Amino acid sequence: MTSTFKGLNLFTSGPHRFEVHRQGRRVVPLSAIANDPSIAGTIETGDDELRLSVHGRLIAESESALDTLREAITDQAAYEVPAGDLIDHYGRTWQDVKLLRVEWDGGIDRGRALSIGYRAEFGITG
Repeated sequence: MTSTFKGLNLFTSGPHRFEVHRQGRRVVPLSAIANDPSIAGTIETGDDELRLSVHGRLIAESESALDTLREAITDQAAYEVPAGDLIDHYGRTWQDVKLLRVEWDGGIDRGRALSIGYRAEFGITG
């Protein structure tokens, strides 16, 4: 199965993996809320927002093809781009997530093909 975001094949030009981040209750120290370090204890303020990421390498035969792959991802990270479904290569689906940011891992590696590493962070925002 192919992994996709909003039906777009953004990550499968090279190896990639999905990572689900912290899940559970959001617990905040009372000292942070009161801005007083002498206050002990914590308070639950709800659930952590869903955050997950895709880490991998984009691989292409030319500089322009690699630029096209990069632009396809960054276009989805723009501010007013709507949410969509993210599906991993096992068919697991996260509904209504947004691509929040993408970070490039260093420069372009050049060999028989060109490649660049990335980390794309997704989440549900309110």
